[in-house]
Amino acid sequence: MAHPWHDVAVGDKVPQEFNAVIEIPLGSNVKYELDKATGLLKIDRLLYSAVYYPANYGFIPQTLGEDDDPLDVLVLCQEPVLPLTIVAARAIGVMTMVDSGKLDHKIVAVATQDPEYSSYQESGDIPPHKLRVIRRFFQDYKQLEGKEVKVDALQPAETAHPIIADAVSRYREKFKTRL
Repeated sequence: MAHPWHDVAVGDKVPQEFNAVIEIPLGSNVKYELDKATGLLKIDRLLYSAVYYPANYGFIPQTLGEDDDPLDVLVLCQEPVLPLTIVAARAIGVMTMVDSGKLDHKIVAVATQDPEYSSYQESGDIPPHKLRVIRRFFQDYKQLEGKEVKVDALQPAETAHPIIADAVSRYREKFKTRL
């Protein structure tokens, strides 16, 4: 069985475009998470708040974030995408959180094959209300667990690109025996 973190290619156009592996579909209130040992998905938790994921959520394969997990990505798309589906995506921005004292970057991307979102090139292309919904989700989704999360404003694609490139380099350094 292929491991979605290690065996799915990141893509040839990284850091601008890449493959994303979806863990959580748009509209879900179940937090699925990659089990790094097996490559299967496990339920991390049911969200405590009356919120749902405002975009398909997953990770960029063959990356290692500063939190020692694959780099997180929200993929804007018209439809919910099934977990463990590979989606061709383009980075349009990044929203950085401080969660439990650690930086946790959330790359914001669009599904390049979705006609509604494929023309978006920058975070400024996101309608203002959709942007507020995304930010509010991350501000609220752990609140009833008694956890505080700080969420920065959405930054442009040029801020996301070096974060992605660094995560690819960090992965390659740590897992060079897998390449």
